[in-house]
Amino acid sequence: MAIFSPIRQHKNLNYLNESNRKLILRLVPYLHRHIHLLSLVMGLLIPSATAGAIQPLILGQAISLLRQESTWKFLRNLSIEQGITWLSILLLITVIIRVCCTSFQGYFIQKIGQIIIADIRKNLFTHISLLGMSFFNRTPVGSLVTRLTSDVEILGDVFSSGAISVLSDGIYIFAMIIIMITVQVELALMLVLMMIPVTVLIIYFQSQYRKANYKAREELSTLNSILQENIAGINVVQLFRRELFNSELFRSTNERYRKKVDETIFHDSAVSATLEWISLVAIAGVLWLGGVFIVDEAITFGTLSAFILYAQRLFNPLRQLADKLTMFQAGFTAIERISELMNEKIKILEPEDKVYSLSSFYQQNISGKICFENVWFGYNKDKYVLKNLDFTIHAGEKVAFVGPTGAGKSSIIRLLCRLYDPIQGRILIDGVDIREISKTELRRYIGVILQENFLFAGDVIRNITLGENYCFEQVQKAARITNIEQFIEELPQGYKTKVRERGTNLSEGQKQLLAFARVAIRNPRILVLDEATSSLDLQTEVLIQDALDNLLNQKTAVIIAHRLSTIRNVDRIFVFKQGELLESGNHQELLKKGGLYNALYKLQIMKNKK
Repeated sequence: MAIFSPIRQHKNLNYLNESNRKLILRLVPYLHRHIHLLSLVMGLLIPSATAGAIQPLILGQAISLLRQESTWKFLRNLSIEQGITWLSILLLITVIIRVCCTSFQGYFIQKIGQIIIADIRKNLFTHISLLGMSFFNRTPVGSLVTRLTSDVEILGDVFSSGAISVLSDGIYIFAMIIIMITVQVELALMLVLMMIPVTVLIIYFQSQYRKANYKAREELSTLNSILQENIAGINVVQLFRRELFNSELFRSTNERYRKKVDETIFHDSAVSATLEWISLVAIAGVLWLGGVFIVDEAITFGTLSAFILYAQRLFNPLRQLADKLTMFQAGFTAIERISELMNEKIKILEPEDKVYSLSSFYQQNISGKICFENVWFGYNKDKYVLKNLDFTIHAGEKVAFVGPTGAGKSSIIRLLCRLYDPIQGRILIDGVDIREISKTELRRYIGVILQENFLFAGDVIRNITLGENYCFEQVQKAARITNIEQFIEELPQGYKTKVRERGTNLSEGQKQLLAFARVAIRNPRILVLDEATSSLDLQTEVLIQDALDNLLNQKTAVIIAHRLSTIRNVDRIFVFKQGELLESGNHQELLKKGGLYNALYKLQIMKNKK
């Protein structure tokens, strides 16, 4: 995945100081995979450019022939009709060569471009999927969507419309300069000298365009983030009447984006206006200097006509080149933004050396023992949310985590599932450090049912199997174990009922039931319940409680609960406060201690009586 070399994060466009050459080199691995096809496309550039460069000469020879001036040797012994016929045939051949070469180039480069963009998008999506939770906590979803779609599409335009075209225009200009010099040095040098200030202006305006375009892309990411957040939270928006506030926020961001786009349009238009003015000056210069040479009989009218055409054609590809460079600047911005994502380090790494297989422990009847050894953790390095946790949960034991909000209960679960790694200490499962176990096997070994569960668009079966290879009988068995078979069969199409995005056609309780079946089918050795029954009504909770008894049989269970009445029968209760383990014991033992658990329990009793 490390295709892009490391890049430092930036805030004030310092990142733009990196050379364009280095940015292009980041795409070389993708281009190298299609080197043979690229070589074919490159080979077609020379005949295409040569054919286009000699066309003004052919037209100039036709004018000289009609005026009976000096022409090419093979035309001197031919009549005017014969000469015009041969020149027409020659011109037609150059047109056919140029059209054929350009057509093949366009097809193949579009094909290569789309393949490369698909590869980049795939690699980018895979890389993002492997990043840790800390990255997603600080990165807006809209920004990620912009980079995966809009920025990658811009790169596609660079490949399919810009890269080869720039090289083709460059070769075309070079071929015309060579031919012009062989025909008339003074006129050729005059046109070449006029290209120098144009080139300087293009470089300047393009650099300004790039800076403005980067800011515009950042504003677009912000705009998409606001849009995504507003749609995802539309219930809260409407319930709390934030429509006008959000509309104003969107309007102001949209206005900033428009102004940044206006800046890019200004710099792009400046290039076009400069080229238009210089091309007119070039034609006027050719007419003036050429007229002087004709008076002195140094050149023919045919040669002057050819140079007028060259003056037009020389600046047309230069104008196209400027347009493509504008596209390149947008492409460089896209590469920079994509590179930022590709250079995000994957903090939760797979073990490199020995990988332990937890399945080997099943055969020894040792399964589900959890040890936290002097574990310290914080989302920010200077602020710990878990402090020196040191406890053991035995295989098959049922424990509950309780404590006030912010005690660190959910953070412990995130560490156990290795969504984060501890800053100090280690976590063992069956005596093995979880950092030495593959993430796939670890998360199959641990089943988690959250308070809020996410459902994917697709049918019920897909939301239970999550794309893994389970047969229909296994799906039915999981539904039966968790007592939700009747609920699924009552759906319009049963197991094939389509679930809308985020499960909007199901109730919260129904979504929670599917989450239970999702875990049951994987038969984990450790089960984590994070307020898993909070979304259920009393009747459904009775069914689930019976299902839990089956599901928890001979399994280690960790239960996060706020309703203390639901955890009276667990083996042990761990009481946390501000990231520290204060008390542990069963329900009766903790009540006798008269500590924090006793206070929380009495508080809930008083609350329920009210």
